[in-house]
Amino acid sequence: MVHALRAVVCLSLWLSVCQVRGSYIPQEMNKTIQNLLQHYKIPVRERFNGRPVFSRDLLNGKMETKVVFMGAVLDTYKKLIEHMMKQVPSPHIAGTQVPPASAVAPAVPTAAPGTASNAEAGGLRKELGYILTKIKFLKRHYNEQETLLHGLQKLRDIKMDDMVVQSKALWELPWLYEEASTLITRNKERRRRRRQTRKFKTRPQLH
Repeated sequence: MVHALRAVVCLSLWLSVCQVRGSYIPQEMNKTIQNLLQHYKIPVRERFNGRPVFSRDLLNGKMETKVVFMGAVLDTYKKLIEHMMKQVPSPHIAGTQVPPASAVAPAVPTAAPGTASNAEAGGLRKELGYILTKIKFLKRHYNEQETLLHGLQKLRDIKMDDMVVQSKALWELPWLYEEASTLITRNKERRRRRRQTRKFKTRPQLH
């Protein structure tokens, strides 16, 4: 009973937050999301289980961190929506009669949650496509962050056991080490100037 009440309270708070913080979300987009949630239904206890897909912890950091994080989030959303669209049955498949269970071997379902007729499948594709368009439009403002993310991905994919990579990395280390040290110095100087500016602004004016 306590868990159910807690879930209801969380749901109410979530709905109120969505209404208040929707100044950048077009009414059509909000309505489309609500329609999609009717198809992608999950229990309330799962929606509010304390484990969000996208953590907001990094949004409490510096602006540079927030921008990079949001660029990664939008890129992940793009891939996720594209994957969801692939899961929606094609119109000619969605309307095909399903053979009896005894005639086919059991298999793990891979389609999107719920079942869809031809009309429903077409509607899902259209609504997911609309959401994908909005994400891509917003993502255009994060081109620099996307380039950075691709660069970070390449760093993660470096072949550590490759002798050529090891030798070239050692060769490139001096100037990279110098650049990294310079950035630290510049960052410290910028912080120092910022503190001095704040002190000057808060200093009482003499008349």
